[in-house]
Amino acid sequence: MTELDTGEPTAREPQSETGGRAHASRRNFMRKVFFASGATAVATMAGAGAWAAMADDATPTAEASGAPSGAPSGGPGGGTGGPGNQSITEEFFGLTTDGNRIDDLFTIHSTKVATAPVISAANAFLAGLTDTQKTSTQFTVHSTEWRLWSNIDSYERQGVSLADLSDAQKALGTALLKAALSADGLETTEKIRKINQAAGEAIGNTNSFNEDAYYWTVMGTPSDSEPWGFQFDGHHLVINYFVLGDQVVMSPCFWGSEPTSMEIDGETVTVCHEEVVAGLAFINSLTTAQQAVAIESATKSNESMKAGAFSDNTVQAYTGIRGNALTAAQKKKLLGIAEAFVGRAKADAAKVRMAEIRKHLDDTYVTWAGGTGDDDAFYVRVHSPVVWIEVDCQAPGPLAGAYGATQGSGATQKHVHSIIRTPNGNDYGRELLRQHYLTSPHHR
Repeated sequence: MTELDTGEPTAREPQSETGGRAHASRRNFMRKVFFASGATAVATMAGAGAWAAMADDATPTAEASGAPSGAPSGGPGGGTGGPGNQSITEEFFGLTTDGNRIDDLFTIHSTKVATAPVISAANAFLAGLTDTQKTSTQFTVHSTEWRLWSNIDSYERQGVSLADLSDAQKALGTALLKAALSADGLETTEKIRKINQAAGEAIGNTNSFNEDAYYWTVMGTPSDSEPWGFQFDGHHLVINYFVLGDQVVMSPCFWGSEPTSMEIDGETVTVCHEEVVAGLAFINSLTTAQQAVAIESATKSNESMKAGAFSDNTVQAYTGIRGNALTAAQKKKLLGIAEAFVGRAKADAAKVRMAEIRKHLDDTYVTWAGGTGDDDAFYVRVHSPVVWIEVDCQAPGPLAGAYGATQGSGATQKHVHSIIRTPNGNDYGRELLRQHYLTSPHHR
């Protein structure tokens, strides 16, 4: 089974030969920068054996510096991950409050999550691909491809797109999503794609906005003992799913839509509603005094997201109201925000994740910007040592015409971006992967 990290463009929108080569060169160079800068740090953390196991994606060359970048510097990262912001120049470190990770939050242990169905579905999906498709789709488990995702429609993606697949192959991909996600999670992915297609039709641009411009990549080889995972990536929808034994890390995951509700074939299709309702329910459960602590601004800017695409190393101090200042009923409302996201995973994986979040509930902070009315645009961030959630009602974007809006006007619930992450180094299961290479005898 072929594994690679070449950065070569795959079949998608036509592009000039010169443009294609430039794109491939840029992606290869960024991978080289990434691995060169990370070599020393990984060797220090996990031993030479672990680094040797992790270093075969790209060979550092004279183009790249050999000095480790260490912890991230500066303030919060940007949100959209647009065409002008699509490189990774630092080794992965993870979201932190001050540039320092908290140790011992994540360990390799049994969770009793049933991962056999997703392993079987992933193997079936790979077996259904042609050799050429598989070569474009499968990467090593420690590949930088994990981090090269974006919610932007025009972003150049790796892997195999739904447009590249036959109906039978698409069904195998759907079966993989069904094995990994709850019924709500699967329905959410389908609705996002469905609205993307209908909105593209409404503005006469289905080349950019359609239901098939979503890409599959598989990292590693599906296994019940070795680490592996997959990524499903496209406009307003990104799922990162890491597996190690019976442990699952489903982050970062990006869910969004423009518009969030649309009449399609005589039916109203609504998506990204749960997180909006849960956020408003929480903020309106607070007293006036508590809201004064939680709400940092009564107005909402066009975009507020801090840790979207290409912001893996965001540094953001805790702000807002702390969980230990909430009543039991208010804590339940806070958990409701997390459940809107976590509930998109299978029930057993979601149960494990919610237990992790509850354990740190008193040290969870909530920050709010914008209005608190049922139809008001707002931004909310839920931030603890183990979870990062953002719900961001944004200004109308390129699909504004699909719902009679004007691009760039005021923020609206009709255009929502939201994300869930795992701070302190465990996005993409990276901390578990590090521990696996450190402790597994066959990697030492």
